[in-house]
Amino acid sequence: MDNSFFITGTDTGIGKTFVTCILMHFINSQQRKVIGMKPIAAGIDRVNGQTANEDVLLLNNECSSELSLEEINTYSFTEPIAPHIAAKKNKIEIDFNKIKLHAENLKKQTDFLFIEGAGGYLVPLNEKKTIADLVDVLKIPIIVVVGIKLGCINHSLLTVEAILSRGQKIFGWVANIVDEDMLVADENISSLKQRIKQPLIGTIPFSPGNKFSNLKNYISWPVNL
Repeated sequence: MDNSFFITGTDTGIGKTFVTCILMHFINSQQRKVIGMKPIAAGIDRVNGQTANEDVLLLNNECSSELSLEEINTYSFTEPIAPHIAAKKNKIEIDFNKIKLHAENLKKQTDFLFIEGAGGYLVPLNEKKTIADLVDVLKIPIIVVVGIKLGCINHSLLTVEAILSRGQKIFGWVANIVDEDMLVADENISSLKQRIKQPLIGTIPFSPGNKFSNLKNYISWPVNL
């Protein structure tokens, strides 16, 4: 099996990076090498003395191999705005084949590669193409991060339907509880399990401060490593 996966989500801000880091922790705990890649990032932060996108820094910190930020982040934009708008403002054309080449190079260095998208599944990357088109080029299965909050059932089923309608493969999904005050989180997750045929890889409890290093035990990988 090609152990490369594309991480998308039901919305922006539902914990794609957080969940990707948990998945990487889990793979590392199984004594397997793992790399996290975020090919397109918008928004520059100052974190622990480093100036870069915070998501990229978090993924880089969890990689089994020592890599430069440029190796795991092909396009970085200063403005925290939609990628296609940022690219247009900076007069940059996002080249899917360049991203694929970077991904192929990283695959050779690891047992598992997680490629995190930007925003949701249909976020535009230029005037015509979206994240979904990038997945077509990469030709790898998808892991869907579901942000468990009000409206998550509709958002999740729409995302799954969109993915399957393009003939792309869903490896599994992760339920990430992002609303501390959601009273029926379990019922929502149960409803989704009834309606999504692909396996639930993990249910991540609400975690203030995103302490992902303690959450690898919530992952249940659906196939043998």
